[in-house]
Amino acid sequence: MTATQADLHIDRPTVADGAALWRIAKDSNALDLNSSYSYLLWCRDFSRTSAVVRDERGEPVGFVTGYMRPERPGTLLVWQVAVDAAQRGRGLAARLLDGLTARVAEEYGVTEVETTITPGNTASERLFTSYAERHGAPVERTVLFETGDFPDGPHDPEVLYRIGPLGH
Repeated sequence: MTATQADLHIDRPTVADGAALWRIAKDSNALDLNSSYSYLLWCRDFSRTSAVVRDERGEPVGFVTGYMRPERPGTLLVWQVAVDAAQRGRGLAARLLDGLTARVAEEYGVTEVETTITPGNTASERLFTSYAERHGAPVERTVLFETGDFPDGPHDPEVLYRIGPLGH
């Protein structure tokens, strides 16, 4: 069942959401799937810098995970963004990203957002370039990790998108 925009609300994740976030990430067929344990830890340790969108029953139907970069205190690194297949195409990823960055800007003074995107992931490229446009911020792109940096087999390079300073 697809909820209406009014039935959805953005919240902080809790440990109880970890399994749902893992399932959404797994079903995305686009994200590098982390262990289920890591999603539980993420919901416990990084809930202040992450967000979930909940349906009318309170169940997560999308999420964005992030953390504050220790070496760049004004920078939020967005780790993963995913929306349940039944909810895609409705702008939820953009709502999540805008909502999260507004919250962490207020709480932590964030002025810059970073993420990594593999070449060819056009949905993520569009999400983050449109985010930069909405927030009046330039985007700098550099390769962060080359294919050969990954020890577990072939992996596309990860391109770092640095967005900022944010104009909010």
